[in-house]
Amino acid sequence: MAERSTAAVDVADNSDESSLTAQADQSTADGVAKNRERDTDSDEVQESTRTDGAGTTSPPELHSGHKLARRYRLEECVTRLDGFSSWRAVDEKLRRAVGVHILPADHSRARSVLAAARSSALLGDPRFVQVLDAVEENDVVYVVHEWLPDATELTTLLASGPLEPYDAYQMVSQVSSAMAAAHREGLAHLRLNPNAVLRASTGQWRIRGLAVNAALRGVSSDTPQRTDTEAIGALLYAALTQRWPYESDAYGLSGLPKDIGLIAPDQVRAGVHRGLSELSMRALVNDGATASRHESPCTTPEELVKAIGEMPRIRPPEPAFTAPPEYQRTTYQQGTYGRQSPGVTQPVPTPPPPLQSRTGKALKWAVSALLIAALGLGSWQLADALMDQGGKNEDPGQTQTNDGNDKSPKKPVSKPIAISAARDFDPLGDQTEKPSDIGKVYDNSTATYWQTDFYLSPDFGRLKSGVGIILDLGKTQQVGTVTVRFVGDTSVELRSASSDAGSEPTSLDAYSKVAEGSGTTVQLKPGKALKSRYLLVWLTKLPLQPDDGKWRGRVADIKVTS
Repeated sequence: MAERSTAAVDVADNSDESSLTAQADQSTADGVAKNRERDTDSDEVQESTRTDGAGTTSPPELHSGHKLARRYRLEECVTRLDGFSSWRAVDEKLRRAVGVHILPADHSRARSVLAAARSSALLGDPRFVQVLDAVEENDVVYVVHEWLPDATELTTLLASGPLEPYDAYQMVSQVSSAMAAAHREGLAHLRLNPNAVLRASTGQWRIRGLAVNAALRGVSSDTPQRTDTEAIGALLYAALTQRWPYESDAYGLSGLPKDIGLIAPDQVRAGVHRGLSELSMRALVNDGATASRHESPCTTPEELVKAIGEMPRIRPPEPAFTAPPEYQRTTYQQGTYGRQSPGVTQPVPTPPPPLQSRTGKALKWAVSALLIAALGLGSWQLADALMDQGGKNEDPGQTQTNDGNDKSPKKPVSKPIAISAARDFDPLGDQTEKPSDIGKVYDNSTATYWQTDFYLSPDFGRLKSGVGIILDLGKTQQVGTVTVRFVGDTSVELRSASSDAGSEPTSLDAYSKVAEGSGTTVQLKPGKALKSRYLLVWLTKLPLQPDDGKWRGRVADIKVTS
C-alpha cells in the first residue's frame, strides 16, 4: 500500500460526532503513523457564510479494496462525516494514487457536488489540484481528484515557524493570481484555509478543493469574492506571524489575544516585512474599516493581485556560500594501500634512475643507431626530391604563368561584434524578468548568469509562449552567428528587428524569427544574410534546474560574430 501523504484530500471539521470513524492519525498498513489533516474554520472566518443542514442519508458502506468503475481501488478512508467519505485510492488503469470523495446519489448535496466538481474540472488551471472524474453510478456519486504525495500543507509548514518573507510573498502572489482566475470563470472556493494550500516539491503553491469542498459541506456565501479575499489575507497573516488572525485557535495556530481586535502582523511579531503586513490588513479588513496607516481595502482577488503588483518585488535570499574542505592526500596517492597511522608520515621511496643496467645501456645505443640511420635516409630522400624539382623547373618546355586572377572564393573572416546594451523582454507577462542581472549575459564570464522567474512547467506554466533578452549592437551590422550558453538544456529562437528600425522595438511582432535551436550551447546562424541592430534571444522551453527544483531559464553568456 502506498504511504499516506499529508497532501491528500481536504478533511472534515474537528468534532465530537460519533460518525467520525476514520482517524487519520492511526498507523497505516506499513506501520507509520500519520498526522490527520485538520480543517477547523473559526466562527469569525465564516460569519459571512451559511451552512445547509446535512442530509440524513447514511454514507455508503465501503471498505478498503472496494473498486469504483472497476478502476479506482479504495485504500484508506481519510474522512467519514455528514453522509460523505473521502478516501485515498489507486487508479489501476493509470497506476497512480488519487483521492476520492463519495456520497449517496440521494444525498441532499449530491447534485451540487457533481456540478461543482465538473465546473472545477473545466477550469483546467494547473495551480489547482485537478478534478479527474465526477460520476454518478450505482446510487453513488464520487469525485476523483489528484493526489500529491510530494506536496506539503501550509499547516505543516507553519508548525515549525513563520515563513520567510520571500516564501510568504510567493505564496500570496500565486494563491491570489489563481483565485482571481477562478473568479473570472465564476468559481469560488469559500473554504480557503491552511489545509487547502499546498507547496509542491518544486516550490509551486497549489490549491485544492476549489468549489468542491464548499459543496460537500453545504457552504455558500452572498459575497464569494470578499470571502475568498479575506481568506487569502488570513493565510498571509498566519504565514507572517504563525498566529491565526481571530480570537479562536485554529489549524494548530494560536488566535489573537481577546478584546484587542485585529492588529497588524508587524505589531504581533518583530521583523515582519512592512509591505506584506499592510497587504494582509488590506485583505482582512471588513466593511472598509482600516487602520490609519493602511490604504483602501482589497475586496476581490483581482484587487489583491493589483496591490501585490504595485509592491516592490521581494527577492529570494542569497544562497549561503560553503567553503570546500581542504584537499587531503589519500593513502593511495602517498604510495601505500594500507591505512596510515595517525601522526606518522610514511617516506615515499625514490625510484632508481631509468636504464642504468647493462641491458638498459645496450638498448639506449640501439635506439640511437636507429635514429641516426633514419635521419640519414630522410636527408638523402629530401635531397633527391629537390634535385628532381630543380630539373623540372629548368625544362624550357615548361612555363609557369600567374596573371594574378585567383578564381577561388575567399571565405569572409568572422569577427566578434560587441554588445552595446541588453535588457529583459517579457511582453506577454508583467513586462519585467530579472532586469538587475541582465548585464551578466555579456560580461565575458560563464560563471555568472541571468535567469528567468520560475514556472510550473517547461512551457512557462502555459501562461505565455516565452521570455527573452533584447541585444543592442550599437548600430546596424552584418550578423553571422549568435552563440548562447545556457545552464540546462534550453530551447531558443533568434529573432531580428528590421535593419531600418530607428529605435528599439517593444512588441514581439516587430521581431522576425531567423534561427532556432536547443541545448546548453546553441549556435544560432541565420539562413540568409542578416543586417540588424536589435536582436532578440527568445527562450521557448525551460529546463528544470537541479539546484532549486524549479523550471527556469538561465543564460550564462551570449557572443555575436559577423
